[in-house]
Amino acid sequence: MRSTLLKLADDLQGSYWFLPSIMVLAAIALAAGMIFADTHAVSGWMDGLPWLYAARPNGARQVLSVISSSMITVAGTVFSVTIAAVVYASGQYGPRLLSNFMSDRGNQVTLGTFIATFVYCLLILRTIRSADEAGAQGGFVPNLALLVGVALALCSIAVLIFFIHHVPRQLHINRVVEDVGDRLLAGIGRRYPDFIGAAAPDRAGDDEPPPIPTAFRLDASAADAANRALIAAPSTGYLQVVEDEALMAFAREHDLVLRLQHQPGDFIQEGRTIVEAWPPERYDEASAASVTKAFAVGSRRTALQDLRFLIDELVEIAGRALSPGVNDPFTALTCLDWLGAACSDLARRQLPSPLRMDADGALRVITHPVTFETYMERGFGALAQYCAGDMVAALGFIRALGAVSLGCDDPGRLRLIGDHGERLVDLARPRLAGFNLEQVILRAAQLRAALAEPDYKRRLRDSAAWLGGIG
Repeated sequence: MRSTLLKLADDLQGSYWFLPSIMVLAAIALAAGMIFADTHAVSGWMDGLPWLYAARPNGARQVLSVISSSMITVAGTVFSVTIAAVVYASGQYGPRLLSNFMSDRGNQVTLGTFIATFVYCLLILRTIRSADEAGAQGGFVPNLALLVGVALALCSIAVLIFFIHHVPRQLHINRVVEDVGDRLLAGIGRRYPDFIGAAAPDRAGDDEPPPIPTAFRLDASAADAANRALIAAPSTGYLQVVEDEALMAFAREHDLVLRLQHQPGDFIQEGRTIVEAWPPERYDEASAASVTKAFAVGSRRTALQDLRFLIDELVEIAGRALSPGVNDPFTALTCLDWLGAACSDLARRQLPSPLRMDADGALRVITHPVTFETYMERGFGALAQYCAGDMVAALGFIRALGAVSLGCDDPGRLRLIGDHGERLVDLARPRLAGFNLEQVILRAAQLRAALAEPDYKRRLRDSAAWLGGIG
């Protein structure tokens, strides 16, 4: 259930109608409240203020008519500008960034403000009546409500000025990349070291890792591998949310070991296995709903629990920028800077073991393996082919690898960083020549030499001149 609620909340956040709808409902409630206040209060005191005298029916109608007609016209213009911005961003930066612009709070609040003001004025307008109108029980002008309508109009003007400033700022490439990078860094901090249960110990002796059931081992025989229950995916689409606490509680309650076949961001197909349970005799089909409810599936990938999706967005923007039709290496450098910051943050963290235990130390869940190498391949591994053909991007690639190594203490991860530098050089040799190729080879050699020293961090910091340059 929680996974469904998280998916629903993410969908509502990314929708363009939800927040404006809430603001319209608030405007209806405000109109009702102001009419109630006007019917129980005397607005004659407003006549004593020259700049705030009580309006008459015709004047009140004119004011509200002007405000309401203006608001609905501006709301249509705002909607047109937003759609044009979305179309531009989708074509320029990639269709996967479409949800980023649709979920922008500034656009939603702007549209909601104008529509809510229109609805408020429309509801107030219908309550005004003159003393000579047929069936009227005396004239009625809701002066307090009219005053609030004028205040909403002034607020709408301020929101329009904000919107004019917000749209071009929102479309600036550095702002787009910053938004993706900030969400990636926040996701890393939120996801690690938060994970299902407690990590399995990796030391020998008394803290030896718990044994993996024979049915789940790679060397299992056909008979042993068949000794497991298969739980099918509830629907077809992209896995968006996995409710880890529910899976741990279910495994503990039924004394099971669950192995997840997929992680958030993977495409799953209805009827295909999504979870395996052992031993099968402790699992019954009646419990299948409890497991499948822990998964939320949708039509697209989201950044809710999928860090790879955010990395893919940075790679997509950089790859488009380095395409022959665009040829914008400095946008690629911006993506590399944020990617380097994210991988540097990952490099200093202890990523969770796929073996997850409950509070009693019993193995309960086997998750999809997550490694530092996986994220490096997803980011730098995918970008190497694009950066290898441009000297500026290639030097930025090596500089970003140096930034990642500054946050790393693990020798294996350092070797992996050096390997990515060598891979870039191998890809650059047939595509660059002369001075351009020499500079890339020189920088890669400097990085490799620095990483080979015990005090590599000091050497890299002292070499900030070459790390920060592109020439």
